[in-house]
Parts: sequence; structure tokens; C-alpha cells
Amino acid sequence: MPRNTERFPVKSANSLWHIYKTVPFLKVMKNFIVIQAARYMPFLGVKNWLYRTFLRADIGDQAAIALMVMFDVMFPEKIKIGKNSVVGYNTTILAHEYLINEYRLGEVRIGENVMIGANTTILPGVTIGDGAVVSAATLVHKDVPAGAFVGGNPMQIIRTKDEPAASE
Repeated sequence: MPRNTERFPVKSANSLWHIYKTVPFLKVMKNFIVIQAARYMPFLGVKNWLYRTFLRADIGDQAAIALMVMFDVMFPEKIKIGKNSVVGYNTTILAHEYLINEYRLGEVRIGENVMIGANTTILPGVTIGDGAVVSAATLVHKDVPAGAFVGGNPMQIIRTKDEPAASE
């Protein structure tokens, strides 16, 4: 199943050369400054306030976004994180991708009570269902069902909520 992105073809140079036709330069600069401040912010409440107030991201109550998490610098308003979810250290959340012949935009929806391990990359147009667990260093390139445990590069479903955990 393809990711839920909107595609915009370009005709001349690769799509990154069209960057400031797709997003204003001053918006990118403001977002960059806020994101860099938030990446180092040790206070979760202040960090969430920065994301909500200046980036217009939808961050649920008690969401915990770890140090060094990198939000999409161009379209952070397309990021939604549900309440009581944890986004691990150095995770990257992208809402855009610039390719040779097109660029794509898509919302990233992270459900409630989701655990995302460190060093994960989440691509645009992905939904991670409530209660899912994403292991560290995963490339999330497609939707994750609610309650599933996923991991790897490329991401694979390790267990669904209906399967029992492997005994030790």
C-alpha cells in the first residue's frame, strides 16, 4: 500500500531547485531556529509548547519527544503526535520528500500511547496506529497497524496486537 502523499511534478531541474516555490524562505528559517532550540530543550513541556506554538504541530498531552528529534523543517504543521506517546532520541520525522521529477507532501500521524525507538526515520504520509511499538533504527516507510511491533530497514511487522509475544 503506497504512503498517503500528494505528488507535485516538476519539469526542469530536480525538485529541490524549486524549494522556495513550495515553501517560503522565512518560514524555513523560523522553523529551523525553533526546531534546533527544541532538539536541545530538556523540559518536555517547553518543548511541546514550542512545537505547538511556533510550528503548529499537533502534539498530544504528555507526549514525550526526546533530545535531538528532528522535525520536518519545511512542513512541521503536518506532524501529529498523540497523547502519551514517546518519540526516541535522534528520530527524524519527515512530511516532505524532494525527488528528481517531483516532490511529495504527506501528513505523519503518530497515534496515542506509541513508542518509537531511537534513531528511527519516519517518512511522509505514514500513520502509526495507537499502541504501536517501533524498534530503534527503523525506517518507517508504510503505515503501522495499531498495537503492532515493527522494526528494521526496511520496516517489517514483527508482531501484531493479536499475536502473543514469543516466549523467552
